[in-house]
Amino acid sequence: MGIVISLLNHKGGVGKTTSAINIGAGMVEIGRKVLLVDLDPQANLTLSLGIPRQPVTIYEAIRGESELKPYNARHNMDVITSTLDLSGAEMELINEAGREQILSELFEPLREEYDFIIVDCPPSLGLLTLNALTSSDYVIIPLQTEFLAMQGLAKIKQVIQKVRLRLNKKLEIAGVVATMYDHRKVLNRDVVDTIKKYFGDLVFDTMIRDNVALAEAPSQRKDIFEYNRNSPGAEDYLSLCQEIIVRLENGFVSSKSEFGSTATAEES
Repeated sequence: MGIVISLLNHKGGVGKTTSAINIGAGMVEIGRKVLLVDLDPQANLTLSLGIPRQPVTIYEAIRGESELKPYNARHNMDVITSTLDLSGAEMELINEAGREQILSELFEPLREEYDFIIVDCPPSLGLLTLNALTSSDYVIIPLQTEFLAMQGLAKIKQVIQKVRLRLNKKLEIAGVVATMYDHRKVLNRDVVDTIKKYFGDLVFDTMIRDNVALAEAPSQRKDIFEYNRNSPGAEDYLSLCQEIIVRLENGFVSSKSEFGSTATAEES
C-alpha cells in the first residue's frame, strides 16, 4: 500500500514545489516508484517538469469528470498534472457532499501501484489543502531558513490537529525540513537553531542548501538528478529521502508527531 505524503506550507517561496519534485525523484533514485500530485492551481510542479497540458488533470478528476490519469515523466515517476482551472474548484465544490474526502477516494485505486504518492499542496489552507491532508498518511513541512518563514506555523499545527481529530486519525507529521540554507549566514544558522529548539527531533538532520542548480533545473524542465546529480542539491535531497524512509520504517514519526512550542517559536 502506497504511502501518501503532503508537502504543506501556506507561505509561498519556501521550496515546497522544489522539495516535492526532488523528494519524488530522490525516492526513484533509491528504487521506489512515485506518483507526484500537483494540487496547486499555479501548476508550478507541472511546468517545472515540462509536462504539456493534459486532457485530464487533477481539476477534472476532483470535479468527478474522470478518474486520475497519471502522466509518465520518467522511469518510475508519474505525475498528476494541474491547471489554472483548479483555482475555481473550491467554489465549485462548496456544496458538494463529502467534499473533504474527494482526493482520498481518487487515490484509493492508485495506492497499490506506487510506493509513495507525494502531494504538492497550494500555498493556502483551503479546501484543496484540506483534501490533501485528509488523504495523507504524513505531512512534511518545508521551512525556509528566514525569520518570516516561521510565522504562521501555529496555524499549520492547528489545521493538522483539526484534520487528525475530525477527518483523518492516521495523519502524522513526518518532519520539518529546512530549505535554502546557507551556513555562512548568521541569520540562517539562528533560524535553524530556533527551529530545532522548539521542534526538536521533528526537524530533519538533512538541510537543503541554497544551491543554484536547484533554481536552474526547472528552467531545463528537469528534476535535480536529471539536471546535475553531482550538485549539492542532489546530494541533499537524496540524503533527505533516505532519512524519510528510515523515519517511517523505524516508527520514529509515531513518537514524535506533535509540534513543540510553535507559538513561542513565532514570538522569538
